[in-house]
Amino acid sequence: MVSRIDRKKMVDAALRLLNEVGLDKLTVRRIATELHVQAPALYWHVRNKQELLDEMATEMMRRMATPLMAEPVLATPWQKQLADACRGLRRGLLAYRDGAKVFGGTRMVGQGYAAPFDAFIRRLVEAGFAFPDAVQAWWTAYNFTVGLVIEEQSVHPDPAHPEYRDPAYDSAERERRLGDRYPYAARAGAELFGDIERNFEAGLRIIIAGIEATVEIRPDAS
Repeated sequence: MVSRIDRKKMVDAALRLLNEVGLDKLTVRRIATELHVQAPALYWHVRNKQELLDEMATEMMRRMATPLMAEPVLATPWQKQLADACRGLRRGLLAYRDGAKVFGGTRMVGQGYAAPFDAFIRRLVEAGFAFPDAVQAWWTAYNFTVGLVIEEQSVHPDPAHPEYRDPAYDSAERERRLGDRYPYAARAGAELFGDIERNFEAGLRIIIAGIEATVEIRPDAS
């Protein structure tokens, strides 16, 4: 007898399949096959693929946010906490094929995501940020991270084999193709798609320096 399929089993199966087939080939029917049920059994939980992606993104957020809720993390300076939150977000997204595409543009389901977000914004406010600046600081860093991972997962699409590189991002071939006509664009390929880890950390430093330079942070905040 097939056990009753609940929302958690459906989402767990969807995330497993995502790594196997990627976002484009992930369907409700395919998930149903994985769970040995008929597709209508899953439509009790989601009406369409967008609702499925919302559920998947919410579970991804829950898994990523848990380690960031530890008190030692919340006690660190805001610069390190912001950087570490972005690093955790990047690691979490890279754990899934097309993880950033699934995560970007989806809506969180329920209220489970609110606790870590509330705690993070509260930490920035307590560090001296005005509330709008705290939200904007996170929104800027968040969008940088998701956008970078979308590009990164185009270069390295398989989380099980992170060393694999899509041949379309061969910097030497790109430089040869653009040649002398566009020398700076030709050379930029190695910078853009070479050491992505380095680029990510450099981007974080730029964002944090920009926040420090443009946001008034009250040193006497409690």
